[in-house]
Amino acid sequence: MAQSDDGDENNRCWSGLIKSDLYSWFGNPVSHLISQIQTMTTREQLSSAFSLENCLEEISDSLNQLEDCRSVILKPMLDFENISKLFSVTMFEEENPTLSPLDDQVKSTKGAADPAEEEALGVSFESKYINFFPLYQDFFLQPVKEDLHRLNKSVVSEHITPQYVQAVQSRYSHGRHSEATSLQLSLCDATPPSPSPPPVPRVTPCTLWQDLDEVKASGLLSSLTTREICLQERMFELIGSEASYLRSLGVAVKYFFLSKALKQTLSPMEHHILFSNIHHVMAASEKFLMDLEIRLGESVLIGQVGDVVLRHCPDFRRLYVPYVTNMMYQEALVNQLLQQNRDFVYAIEKLESDPVCQRQSLKSFLVLPFQRITRIKLILEGILKLTEPGSDSVLNLNTAIKEIHEVVTECDNGVRKMKRIEELVCLEMLMDFGKVKSVPLVVSGRFLVHHGPMRQLTVEAGAYNSRVSFIRVYLHVFNDLLIISLKKDQRFTVVDYAKFPTCVHLEHLKTEVLGLPPDSFLLHLSQCHTGQSTAMILVPNTRADKEEWIKALSTKH
Repeated sequence: MAQSDDGDENNRCWSGLIKSDLYSWFGNPVSHLISQIQTMTTREQLSSAFSLENCLEEISDSLNQLEDCRSVILKPMLDFENISKLFSVTMFEEENPTLSPLDDQVKSTKGAADPAEEEALGVSFESKYINFFPLYQDFFLQPVKEDLHRLNKSVVSEHITPQYVQAVQSRYSHGRHSEATSLQLSLCDATPPSPSPPPVPRVTPCTLWQDLDEVKASGLLSSLTTREICLQERMFELIGSEASYLRSLGVAVKYFFLSKALKQTLSPMEHHILFSNIHHVMAASEKFLMDLEIRLGESVLIGQVGDVVLRHCPDFRRLYVPYVTNMMYQEALVNQLLQQNRDFVYAIEKLESDPVCQRQSLKSFLVLPFQRITRIKLILEGILKLTEPGSDSVLNLNTAIKEIHEVVTECDNGVRKMKRIEELVCLEMLMDFGKVKSVPLVVSGRFLVHHGPMRQLTVEAGAYNSRVSFIRVYLHVFNDLLIISLKKDQRFTVVDYAKFPTCVHLEHLKTEVLGLPPDSFLLHLSQCHTGQSTAMILVPNTRADKEEWIKALSTKH
């Protein structure tokens, strides 16, 4: 009996030390927890309460949360009932007139002329070189490979999946450069040439600057150095590749976009998502190529092209950013249609079998603008390397390279922005605020930083002692908001939230002294949804999880 009294005295003494330590560290916000914890009769009771029996199940439930979220949102989005909300949040309609509100895009009365069709068919410019070069998919096979490799870490390539450009990659073995082109460019480059794909019969000639009749007639070749000839070839490469690109865009627009048979298999909304503003991209390419050909017509010895690129950069920015941003939804739609719409599949197979497509798929045409805008920058950089440092064209080249780089960066940012909004729309559909005052999730500038499950320590008071247990909670950390919820069947019942990071503070605990799990920490909300302060002890699943949570909750994003 005396031993029992001594043991109780020791336990009360130990509880007093815990109380003293917690008060000294955290103050009153956790006083309710302290008062309950101190009534525990033995250290062993406290330690035994921290069971990990549900940890593995909890981790398993959360592994595919984001993918489940995407599947929940993509299905209604691909029914195109929520897509207008997604686009309205991005405000691309205001910033880019080419992406007009979707209601206007799909309003076309029967018998009325489609303005997009009239614009696409009303082109009067005829390129002198468009038939000199094959389709863009075949003209720059190796550079396309290099472009994809260079961009393999970018946001754009993350969402424009390898499957999406498979139609291009799968045809690498069906095309080849002109042998003369490969030879000449290899002489101009410092790097050794890549192995050529297996040859097939060429469908069109591929011309170098030095092969042009006007160049041969001028007698310039005998007076120019190798470096100067290489510079001319690089500048003509911009012209020739744009002609090849325009030729492919012409197929995409005139044979796919304007196909009445294909259009009949799609809703107006599906048709808009599938082709986006590709007809406007084609019109911009025509104007760009026309100015480049005018420059070549002024003098067979091309002075510079950087100034021409600069004049067209505003159009590139206005058109390519929304097009590339739309591509991840374009890809999802194409995949859905190929699986679910037999009429679409039949129409596409018939169009792709036309000789004008040269065995290229619809996907390979739709990905062209993404490939082209990145390729222009690389061509300009190649021109700059061969340009004399003190020449007048250096400034324009540097500025043009910078402008094109900014367009590519905006494309990346546009894709990132759409992905973030997709996550917010998804979560808003899955969040149930119940009795908690709701807050809108889809807010401009908001994005998800980190999310995942944890265990929250709770203390239930009994008649003679208190029992420590855990409840599963799920945290979503946004750049400006923290939401704490209970997860059940892929849905989240919100129990609390607070502004982040101003009202969220993380405190470390002396877990060994307190008998807490080693990865425990205290989360203090100075102002929760009720306006009051509160705190909770949370336990991550692993040490690695704790480090991620500390980083997410301690950093301003």
